[in-house]
Amino acid sequence: MAPSGTQQSANSVVVARSGDVAEGGRYVVAVRDDLHIGIFRFRGALYAYENTCPHQGGPACQGRLVDGVRERLDEHCNSLGRTFDKDDPHIVCPWHGFEFRLTTGEHPGAPRYRLRAFEVSEKEGEISVVV
Repeated sequence: MAPSGTQQSANSVVVARSGDVAEGGRYVVAVRDDLHIGIFRFRGALYAYENTCPHQGGPACQGRLVDGVRERLDEHCNSLGRTFDKDDPHIVCPWHGFEFRLTTGEHPGAPRYRLRAFEVSEKEGEISVVV
């Protein structure tokens, strides 16, 4: 949950302490009764998304984090099989398996499906989102 004494400034809301979101981890917080946000840290950068899957409303940010799958091709574009791509982590909604790129919020096969992103920042040990 949010730190006690959650602070607001304009539309920016302090939602967590820096230590709440470890590298490769996540933190899901209720910003309001009707808004839950998942905050992720990947390679030092923070990403924040509404915890609602655009497919059917599932708690997307609470799903499994997995490496994306990439098709390997030779110089003639012949398939060499698939491999996991650690540079393209995905969030998998636990309801129906819809996947979203952690770094963009987009579904990899249908970019029209995307998680609602929020501006996120970190300063003096606190993480804030703009809502």
